[in-house]
Amino acid sequence: MLIGQFCETYPPTLDGVGRVMLSYCQGLHALGHRALYIAPYNPLYPEQVDYETLLYEGTRIPGESYRIGAPRLSKNFRSTVKELKFDVLHAHSPFLAGREARRIALRDGAPLIATFHSKYYDDFYKATGSKTLAKIGVRYAIDFYHTCDEVWTVNAKTAEVLQSYGYRGDVVLMPNGTDLYTLSDRERRETAERFPLQQGVPTLIFTGQQNRKKNTESILRACALLKGEGFDFQLVMVGEGPDAHFLHALSRELGIADNVLFTGFLSDRPTLMALYEHADLMVFPSIYDNAPMVVREAAAMGTPALLVAGSCAAEGVTHGENGYLCQNTVEEIARGIIDALPTAREVGLRAQESIPIPWNRLMERVVSRYQERIAHKAEGDCAWNDAC
Repeated sequence: MLIGQFCETYPPTLDGVGRVMLSYCQGLHALGHRALYIAPYNPLYPEQVDYETLLYEGTRIPGESYRIGAPRLSKNFRSTVKELKFDVLHAHSPFLAGREARRIALRDGAPLIATFHSKYYDDFYKATGSKTLAKIGVRYAIDFYHTCDEVWTVNAKTAEVLQSYGYRGDVVLMPNGTDLYTLSDRERRETAERFPLQQGVPTLIFTGQQNRKKNTESILRACALLKGEGFDFQLVMVGEGPDAHFLHALSRELGIADNVLFTGFLSDRPTLMALYEHADLMVFPSIYDNAPMVVREAAAMGTPALLVAGSCAAEGVTHGENGYLCQNTVEEIARGIIDALPTAREVGLRAQESIPIPWNRLMERVVSRYQERIAHKAEGDCAWNDAC
């Protein structure tokens, strides 16, 4: 099969959605299919994905690390796409990339799959400060999903979010995968030299955008409470984002700057995995994320996560069994850290056994769904979708 995978992110800003899409491309290729990574590129950076791509010009969104582009305005993109006939189009974004996937799907008579990844209302509201404009943005996204042949979400909680936005169709649950990783002694040593963390001191880690929508401010304030109680720790904050400067300043204001290591964006997977392995606990109290890859990657290295009870991110985690749950307050996050650390090693091993799903196993399921939709399309069966 020739499969087009579409999203709005590309290195050096390869967020969770971009990383999922890259894993799709690599996994599909391993199964003998051709999958193109299609997205806007950043002209300031050379191509950084060791994989077949189809890129078009992009412009950075003000205040965000993402780029957006108009594929139809890219001459090279248009000429290349004209020569291709796709079997499946898979959109990981409902915006311009997704709409280009829809255009090509209609042209080629191919099924269009879309995965709902993000809480778009939160994004629109943060960007505009207007509930009205946020609702309009969500309506724009939902209108796109109603035109797709099949819509996937990464877990049941995320499906509930999609339906709360007004989506009326059926939803297929398709989780994200994570492969176990075996670190070499050299990778451990190089990471330790780059980030010389103390030995024997409880190590906490957060990975993701340095953005207050991910509850990063609460992490720092919870750690300040711990320090005030005489608890020694080191916190590793991995990532970059629009609130990075605010969080640096806040750590100084709270008097915990000496306890916090801000690594910036890390594209090197061995380094990230070595940091997960060194950490005792992933602290991830985000109520914005749906099914964060970082929680699964940490689990793959035997590091459990502290999550907010009832959040999308916490689906599949049982408190004290393969992770930890807390309420969404600074005090409860701090208390959750203290309570988790004594059993984190044992719980981390159970997280390693129960949370990661190997990408190759997941891709077999993905291919089966693709082939089913192709067959339905060939038979003229539009399934549940009135838009067909």
